[in-house]
Amino acid sequence: MGESIGEGFTMETVTIERVIAAPAKDVFEWLADASNYPRATRVVLRQQLTTPGEDAPYGRNAVRQLLWVVGWFRERITSYDPPYEFGYLVERSFPPSRHEGGKLAFTEVSGGTRVVWTTTAEVRLPFAATLTRLLMKPGVTYIFGKVLDAAAAELTKASS
Repeated sequence: MGESIGEGFTMETVTIERVIAAPAKDVFEWLADASNYPRATRVVLRQQLTTPGEDAPYGRNAVRQLLWVVGWFRERITSYDPPYEFGYLVERSFPPSRHEGGKLAFTEVSGGTRVVWTTTAEVRLPFAATLTRLLMKPGVTYIFGKVLDAAAAELTKASS
């Protein structure tokens, strides 16, 4: 269940995990590059890197914009430590949301790389608590899962 923050708003944390049969370096690079996301699922319509990062195109302080069928998001990469993790923060969105940050963590395991993707957010609309609880969590879980599935498919195909 989400954490109530007053005024009818509820923060929800979504965590999804996968093991991808590829080296952490490759998995990190694929997932850090948001230009892969529109290929991953029809739910992500477009992606644009508006400000390159300090240490890589999608590195720390990079700004990317993503257009999903559910809305528009401008995100800043807040941390970048290849091939272990990167973090991001949604700075603006439509519909309006409050985002407490997201992180992807990568760990080498037997058979590949374990990816843990976590994000905490709320939708800032009337009836937002119900909308966030009923739609955001399953929707984000579905979309993140599709992106991870596409990474696994592409990276597995590339290594065979």
